[in-house]
Amino acid sequence: MQATKAIAVFEIGHSEAQIARRVSRSCCVFSAFATGLGACLIVSSVAANAQAQTYPTKPIRLIIANTTGTSDDTLARVLGVRLGEELGQQVVSDNRGGAGGLIGAEIVANSPPDGYTLLISSTGMQVITPQIYKKLNYDPVKSFAPLSLFAVTQNLLVVNPTLPIHSVKELISHAKANPGKLNMSNAGAGFQSHLAGVLFVHATGIDVHQVPYKGGASLIAVIGNESQFTIAPSPAVMAHVRSGRMRALATGGEKRSPQTPDLPTISEAGVPGYVSTGWAGLMAPKGISKPVFDKLYATLVKVVNQPQTRELLERQGGDPVTTTPAGFVKFINEEYTRFGQAIKLANLKVE
Repeated sequence: MQATKAIAVFEIGHSEAQIARRVSRSCCVFSAFATGLGACLIVSSVAANAQAQTYPTKPIRLIIANTTGTSDDTLARVLGVRLGEELGQQVVSDNRGGAGGLIGAEIVANSPPDGYTLLISSTGMQVITPQIYKKLNYDPVKSFAPLSLFAVTQNLLVVNPTLPIHSVKELISHAKANPGKLNMSNAGAGFQSHLAGVLFVHATGIDVHQVPYKGGASLIAVIGNESQFTIAPSPAVMAHVRSGRMRALATGGEKRSPQTPDLPTISEAGVPGYVSTGWAGLMAPKGISKPVFDKLYATLVKVVNQPQTRELLERQGGDPVTTTPAGFVKFINEEYTRFGQAIKLANLKVE
């Protein structure tokens, strides 16, 4: 009678029997609704699981928010081939460079969350660009479903080999003896090489022209001596260093890289405290179903930790690594803070 007494307050003029019958009918309607809702949820869950079991049924588009020949592109192509082999479908690399990674990131942020459009995320678009561009049409974390890191990279300080420079100290001395006469190239506003170069100039007090190019064109400029030096991700320059088209002076990490153990860090070679590194990860659009997300994550971790993949990534200058999705988000937030301090120091802004 508690339910009928409560309703009776609003049902003046009706008998308790009438009210009881109405309560009974309401309960039946609610019960039917709840049963239907539960059935819908079950059907939805079954459909999602079935999708994950058959996924993928068509090629996957892998957006690389940079040009060909860059660090992101080099590492992404290794990963794409290996993922495709494991998933049984082709993974098609799609370079969408420009605006510090904004263009490619926005494409993925606005794509259907069905697992068929993925993003190679990196320091530039997730950490640097969001802090220097005034207008941003995506959130570096909330617009995506971060899966995992798959490689961390060292930046290399490289010079044109015709220059009489074989160490960081010699480069600094040469620049100070020739103020305003050297060009330092970068891959464009918001990319690793941009911030790495600004920090190097700030830390050393040298006077050089910082020249922005589009992606890998910044490396061609150094090879052709149009620009005399740059600091760029190892995967993008290692082939040029090995061929003799560039001379590597030092790495940007806190410690020496296993890939180039004979190269000193920039910090130990004459610029104390200097650190400039990068990374690459994989993301899906926000809203992707959990079963498909879980399958992608499990496949990614499996592939990156296979000896063949590790060897290929290392050959390109990447150190293979995987994280949990939560660990990836935590890492991005930490990088955001670390680079944010450097961006404020350098007063970087792009309208």
